[in-house]
Amino acid sequence: MKKNSFRSIHLRQQLVMLLVLVLLPSAQLLAQGKARKPQVKSGGGGNSFPAKKPDRPAATNGVGNGLKNNNNGGGRGLDRNNNGGGNGLKNNNGGGNGLDRNNNGGGNKNNISNSGNKINNINSGNNKINIDNSKKNVNINVDNSHHTNINNRNTMVRRNAYHPYTRPPYSYGGHRYYCYHPYLYHPYRPFAWGPMWHPWGFFIATLATTAIIVSVENQKYHYDNGVYYAPSNGGYTVVAAPIGATVATVPQNTQTVIVNETTNNYYYGGTYYEKGEKGYTVVPPTAGVIVESLPEGGTEVKLGDQTYVKIGETYYQPIQKDGKDVYEVANVEDDK
Repeated sequence: MKKNSFRSIHLRQQLVMLLVLVLLPSAQLLAQGKARKPQVKSGGGGNSFPAKKPDRPAATNGVGNGLKNNNNGGGRGLDRNNNGGGNGLKNNNGGGNGLDRNNNGGGNKNNISNSGNKINNINSGNNKINIDNSKKNVNINVDNSHHTNINNRNTMVRRNAYHPYTRPPYSYGGHRYYCYHPYLYHPYRPFAWGPMWHPWGFFIATLATTAIIVSVENQKYHYDNGVYYAPSNGGYTVVAAPIGATVATVPQNTQTVIVNETTNNYYYGGTYYEKGEKGYTVVPPTAGVIVESLPEGGTEVKLGDQTYVKIGETYYQPIQKDGKDVYEVANVEDDK
């Protein structure tokens, strides 16, 4: 009897050990499966996939490149700031894409140059691009704050030998400024002589068919409706009228200005002409000549208590004559 009980107990022990050996690996696999279970996103009844992590950082400040996405109005922005030694890109968008490359370290620096030309592109939702027009044939307005190809000899004043000055000159900065009329300031307001007239520095790609060639001292210019052009950057740039240039006619709205009792000049767009047998010849401005309007491109120059308008090397003193604001060509001499 005791022998049979011992055998039963031994048999049960073996069965328990067998169950443990069978069930333990399954429990371990189940625990490992729960630990490795990925996080999934449900697509509303479709297959689920593990979320993909981004493969690049949001920004870096070391030697590498950094990326920053900005959305400023419906477009895409890319801002790469490099504070070490690499390249940087920055896009500022108002509905489109832009490009501005800035380098704060030792990398390359790309500047978009307009070389005096100015382009305004208005694009609603489109790309905005600054174009380098320094070498392209583009018919646009230039930045008139930079006047190119100005021959200062063309704007030097010749003294009026027929009328001595009765008024003392205005002295300032080692120079004497002679005028026949008293100084009376009024603000400089540039005058435009019509759609065919352009100020110094204006650039066009092609000339009108009415333009003619004028040669002065082996230099060729193109003349059209009171405006002189010189070849420049694949097109033509407006320049000061060359002294000595002679044309057959001048524009209809040319003004007659008095030089002295026997001589008149013809004034148009800042240029002075004398009429001769061959036509109208460009001459320097004569001191004392009074004009009603000045062209675009002048600069107000404050000399002590008085303000003049300087165009090229010519100083115009604001005065009033017959109740009207006008300008007198000043004669400037050095103090002796």
